[in-house]
Amino acid sequence: MKKCPNKLKQIVIIAGGLATRLQPITETIPKSMVLLKGKPFFEYQIELCKKNGVREIIFCGGHLWEQVNNYFGNGEKFGVKIIYSIENEKLDTGGAVKNAFEHLDDEFFVMYGDSYLTLDWQKAYKFLKKSGAKGLMTTYENNWHPEPSNVLVGGGGYIKEYNKEKPGKEMRFIEYGINIFPKDIIKKIPGKSFPISRYFDFLIKRGQLVSYPSKDRFFEVGCFEGIDGCLKYFDKTFSSV
Repeated sequence: MKKCPNKLKQIVIIAGGLATRLQPITETIPKSMVLLKGKPFFEYQIELCKKNGVREIIFCGGHLWEQVNNYFGNGEKFGVKIIYSIENEKLDTGGAVKNAFEHLDDEFFVMYGDSYLTLDWQKAYKFLKKSGAKGLMTTYENNWHPEPSNVLVGGGGYIKEYNKEKPGKEMRFIEYGINIFPKDIIKKIPGKSFPISRYFDFLIKRGQLVSYPSKDRFFEVGCFEGIDGCLKYFDKTFSSV
């Protein structure tokens, strides 16, 4: 029997979208290359990965991904290894993970290309192993503010429902943005292009998706308001650096 690692060393970053909410900026550059305080956003994500002990990044790119490759290359200059998994057609978030199947470790983190998440990722992984569940979703109790909640957490901290399209009034949590999947479920989801929620649903139906709540809010650069929030956080956090 293969011994479980103490830490996860690999993350899949899903960054293949068109980032329409950031147009006209993203008509000529991908979201990952949007500059914040003089650095591409993806560079902040790389620093976050290193801080959390992750050294291998599978970058799931699409729209203008070549700019990311030209700037970051294989990641060696930034202290990480970057593997590019490119979608030549629209695959959605779940399909992008499936497209990267050949590169996946037995377990891996998943994060979106516009997220900056400050919780301790490895503590979340330890929580998963202690729970005995197969997958983990980090959550944040936002109570419908400023966005609709979309996660129903049941007894024992297991997730009972995830629904972004028609969230129930009883939901109090929102998906925080970093998740852990086992490789062995990826090809069990049929189809080529589908949302990441299919993986969540697969695990939820089997009682195998546990919630790891974060006390800290999440940051993202998916819209201009999100960029403003990120910049304020960076100004406060890195002002003395």
